[in-house]
Amino acid sequence: MTDSPPLPEGYEISTDPARIDAGRVHRWLSTDAYWALGRSREKQDRAIEGSLNFGVHDTLSGEQVAYARVVTDRATFAWLCDVYVDPSVRGKGVGTALVAAVREELRPCGLKRIMLATHDAHGVYAKLGFRPLERPDHWMALVDG
Repeated sequence: MTDSPPLPEGYEISTDPARIDAGRVHRWLSTDAYWALGRSREKQDRAIEGSLNFGVHDTLSGEQVAYARVVTDRATFAWLCDVYVDPSVRGKGVGTALVAAVREELRPCGLKRIMLATHDAHGVYAKLGFRPLERPDHWMALVDG
């Protein structure tokens, strides 16, 4: 695996659920994330409650500037999803550092795999060791709607 890129100065990552700005996360995802457009606040709140959440916060203002969540049993599997970086801080390495922090937080669990899906950020994830499935024909999905 590649080295973990540092978080830019002036930002910190927290997994404290009390620090997640659920309203901001909902607004980001439901209005600007192609995979979650129109997601209801109630559904987003349930997703947050049932997940391991990561927030990136400005150390001076405390404002949340990025988010990621992981659905996991902390033993065999994890699904990384809802990774979002506020447009005002994109290009600074915040997203890459956030995903690296997720990887490092999960490393002690000894998970066989951490999965994700992306339409347009393959390069970001590849820098952190993610790669396409070797046997995608072994995977299936039950998709509702």
